[in-house]
Amino acid sequence: MTFHWFLPTSGDGHQVGAATVAAGAARHDRAATVGYLTEVARTAEAAGFAALLTPVGSGCPDPWIVCAAVAQHTERIGMLVAVRAGFALPTLIAQQAEAFQSMSGGRLALNVVTGGDPAEQRAYGDFLDHDARYARTGEFVEVLRRAWRGSPFDFAGEHYQVAGGGLTAPLADPPPVYFGGASPAAEAVAARQADTYLMWGEPPAAIATRVDRVRVRAAEEGRTLRTGIRLHVIARPTAAQAWAEADRLLAGMSPERIAAAQARYRRMDSVGQARMAALHAGSADGLTVAPNLWAGVAWSARAPAPRSSAATPRSRPGSTSTPHTASTSSSSPDGRTGRRRNGSARRCCPGWRPPSP
Repeated sequence: MTFHWFLPTSGDGHQVGAATVAAGAARHDRAATVGYLTEVARTAEAAGFAALLTPVGSGCPDPWIVCAAVAQHTERIGMLVAVRAGFALPTLIAQQAEAFQSMSGGRLALNVVTGGDPAEQRAYGDFLDHDARYARTGEFVEVLRRAWRGSPFDFAGEHYQVAGGGLTAPLADPPPVYFGGASPAAEAVAARQADTYLMWGEPPAAIATRVDRVRVRAAEEGRTLRTGIRLHVIARPTAAQAWAEADRLLAGMSPERIAAAQARYRRMDSVGQARMAALHAGSADGLTVAPNLWAGVAWSARAPAPRSSAATPRSRPGSTSTPHTASTSSSSPDGRTGRRRNGSARRCCPGWRPPSP
């Protein structure tokens, strides 16, 4: 199993959604300066994390520029750069990846993002519908991979046309491609093109069903697919303290912030986001959606890429974890990937916290 960290490029803080943007200026506890992001990166590197996931979207600085800056101040940790398919030509991204690999010592991975908010897509000038965006993403990754082979190629697709494309030489270490999406259109792209298929945190039975389904589809394409899950983790010395922290986070969410976040989620055409919303039906009383799985952050946070949350469960005496919170991402060939926000758990016993009455 491989664990990755999260680079808070929009700022960081002790409250959910601490980094907010208003009138073009970010307000947060910890500004996303090169110094602070370098501190986060070096700490994650020292802790043994494999890579830093960097978001992309209207509320985020450009991930290529951020990761290029941070990579100069680290030695081993990888840079998992989010790339929005359709916002730049895949032939150009292939060149950028080649340069980044050369300058960083082969530390690049790509998280190819399709986009799930039609309003945000239109603000960028993209008016394709949901399934057309995923069809474009599939072509995007195919062109990327063909360009990295270094042989001249032609490509004639619905969304991209290439004549005589390709790098001047094969890329010795092509970046692995991470990709997420819960719709049938997304799963088709994952089966054909992804190296690691990412999912948000859902109840284990739902995750198992998705993993089995997408792996069958990948096998039909003659491929083996790694899978991963993206989570926030609240970790404290005891389960009671961890749940108290979850309650504190929930109490710090204003009704206005929650309403704004929920309104944004409702306008999305993301199937994954709809699945997350269905877990709790928009109610704070239903945020514990499975043993050990708390949906509080996804329920109310304002973020360009909403994510699920997990909290240390109510468990038997003796369960331990480090007294921090964290945001991480991990992947494994047997279907496990995780992501934490501000800390790192060592060990905890299974347990259950019933929903509030």
